[in-house]
Amino acid sequence: MKQVNLPIEGMTCAACSTRIEKVLNKMDGVDAKVNLTTEQAAIDYDSDKVTVDDLTERVEKLGYHVKATQSEFDVMGMTCAACSSRIERVLNKQPEIKSATVNLTTESAVVEYYPGNMDDAAIIQRIQKLGYDAKAKSGNAEKADEKEEALKKKKYKLIISALLSLPLFLTMLTHIFGIHLPHIMMNPWFQFALAVPVQFIIGWQFYVGAYKNLRSGGANMDVLVALGTSAAFFYSLYEAVKTVRQPAYQPHLYFETSAVLITLILFGKYLEARAKSQTTRALSSLLSLQAKEARIIRNNEEVMMPVEAVKVGDTLIVKPGEKVPVDGVIVKGYTAIDESMLTGESIPAEKTVTDTVIGATLNKNGHITMRATKVGRDTALQSIVKVVEQAQGSKAPIQRMADMISGYFVPLVIGLAVLTFLVWILFVTPASFEPALVAAIAVLVIACPCALGLATPTSIMVGTGRAAEQGILFKGGEHLERTHAIDTIVLDKTGTVTKGKPEVTDFTGDTETLQYLAASEKASEHPLATAIVDYAKEQQLALKEPEYFEAIPGHGIETQIDGHRILIGNCKLIAEQNIAVSHVVDEMARYEQQGKTAMLIAVDGQIRGIVAVQDTVKASAAAAIHDMQDMGIDVIMLTGDNERTAKAIAQSVGIDNVIAQVLPEDKAEKIRQLQAAGRKVAMVGDGINDAPALALADIGIAIGTGTEVAIEAADVTILGGELTLIPEAIKISHATIRNIKQNLGFAFGYNVLGIPVAALGLLAPWIAGAAMALSSVSVVTNALRLKTINIR
Repeated sequence: MKQVNLPIEGMTCAACSTRIEKVLNKMDGVDAKVNLTTEQAAIDYDSDKVTVDDLTERVEKLGYHVKATQSEFDVMGMTCAACSSRIERVLNKQPEIKSATVNLTTESAVVEYYPGNMDDAAIIQRIQKLGYDAKAKSGNAEKADEKEEALKKKKYKLIISALLSLPLFLTMLTHIFGIHLPHIMMNPWFQFALAVPVQFIIGWQFYVGAYKNLRSGGANMDVLVALGTSAAFFYSLYEAVKTVRQPAYQPHLYFETSAVLITLILFGKYLEARAKSQTTRALSSLLSLQAKEARIIRNNEEVMMPVEAVKVGDTLIVKPGEKVPVDGVIVKGYTAIDESMLTGESIPAEKTVTDTVIGATLNKNGHITMRATKVGRDTALQSIVKVVEQAQGSKAPIQRMADMISGYFVPLVIGLAVLTFLVWILFVTPASFEPALVAAIAVLVIACPCALGLATPTSIMVGTGRAAEQGILFKGGEHLERTHAIDTIVLDKTGTVTKGKPEVTDFTGDTETLQYLAASEKASEHPLATAIVDYAKEQQLALKEPEYFEAIPGHGIETQIDGHRILIGNCKLIAEQNIAVSHVVDEMARYEQQGKTAMLIAVDGQIRGIVAVQDTVKASAAAAIHDMQDMGIDVIMLTGDNERTAKAIAQSVGIDNVIAQVLPEDKAEKIRQLQAAGRKVAMVGDGINDAPALALADIGIAIGTGTEVAIEAADVTILGGELTLIPEAIKISHATIRNIKQNLGFAFGYNVLGIPVAALGLLAPWIAGAAMALSSVSVVTNALRLKTINIR
């Protein structure tokens, strides 16, 4: 299975996106999700059964356009036609690339691709992997933002349409209020001349959209607009023609209805496009954080190059005040890095040799040399951007009902309009054509599935964008929706409630015992082991390599050093080896009551000492847990630590319910037991040791810094590790779902109330058009309120 994101142009309402999704999902080996707001189709497909060309062809046949992005590159290192042919062949094998042409003479490449999983940097990297080099075409001006250009075109069309429709609108006021206008403005052919360009030039887009949809067996908003305005225009033309044969005839004209309707719909679409452009600002702000250039060491010289030119393994120099170009490791120097854009921590983190640095963070004061370890789409920032893109392009379960309804909406409305016309002409005003036509037109234009289609995805885009700005990454819309239903949160202790960086607080034993202890723990990756080894290093002790090492999960370790059998762990482990522990039980209990983890050290069957290690609680833990409890959520701490230590730490942060001495493999079972009791459970952990529990929970929340984003393991990722972001994530989920329900209620209510009013003849067509246009704008505007909602 492969994945591709196809940008689709021409969708005007939810009926379009639903139809495309249905047709694509009927293809063998295809799972597609089409998002009206982002104008993209996220498609998982079996490459053995279908190709990207098959997918685009199917979408094009439906009357829409799959737009590919075209980029030009300078290619260096080609020496013959075999070089250009190879690059061209490899690029054309990529599913996201529509076409690639490489010219040996001009040393250039023109690549047309579908954005999503592919971008300019990925293409450059692909060429570089073949042994050549590439960069963006020199001398080309930066491409203008397509959405901004589209918005300008909409604005110009709206202005022209408004200028042509204004005189016609004034004639409408004459009929309503008896205003006197120049005689020429009441002339049917003058009105015809003003209405024609609006109807057939400016409004031609509706005819094109309607034709493409009807040709493929579908129907969308364009069909409704084209039918309604055409009915008004051609009936008016029929009335105007009558005046040629009968000069004294007083025609009943509706040119103003068709022209003003089109103008109002364009006005609504313009406002909608302008509002929708604001929903993607969170993603744009993330992308703008990335450094544009990097100072690379090439041939022992510093060279400033575009960040896209950085390769894994390159040596880079970052001076004070500069952004770190890509993810990497410091090989020389000492500095403080401002990582607030990823972690939210305002205090700069001190960094020295072997420490990791993250791309887009700010080097505050030191001069460092670093080695690039992750570039392009592999960096932490790009991983975050990818998660946000996926979330904004996903669908929440709450949207399924709206999608199902919108799929049948347009044919139903056309049927209602026909029924309205027949009822009026047969029963309400028998043999009177005009009232029946006006009522039918009003029904056609007031009903629009746009608001239904925008209700959910627009809120999700704004909600996930707002969350990303706070350092909260939702993996998809379904996870954003499920989070609001959580009633139980299970917190892992180490690295979640505590800092995850324990320190040795007490040690009883001689130097030899400490050497045995630290040498044994050196082979372990447990945080407690790291604390013990660091403690021994501070005392400058030489540590030998264990001849044998075995970790006993949840209990301790067993090693052999210089022929001596060493056991390190809890009382249970030592007692099971028939070693007397009664004389140290009280001392162990004292340490544990203080919230410390105490371990016994036994050498050759004799207890030689005790080591106590304590992991300090995060400063924000107590406040965050209090916020969760205030929201009515039951907070549980789950840990493999002993019960005394666990309860001491839990009590310090206000947690009453503790599940202690749980082995890593049993954590998932505890989650399952809570779910079996009818609870909606969120598991919070580091995303690695707790992966089974995270996957099983209704919502898995990974805690970590930007370099430890557990994207694959969890549904939600909290950057920076602050627990305060967990209640904020829940509040954002509540606010977003509430916003979606408001939007859906408005969209459904609008149509449920509006269609009967129009059918009863109580709504002039132009008022119906204005209401229809503003319905979508209202939904988008309401969604944008999420950008300013208070979640603290």
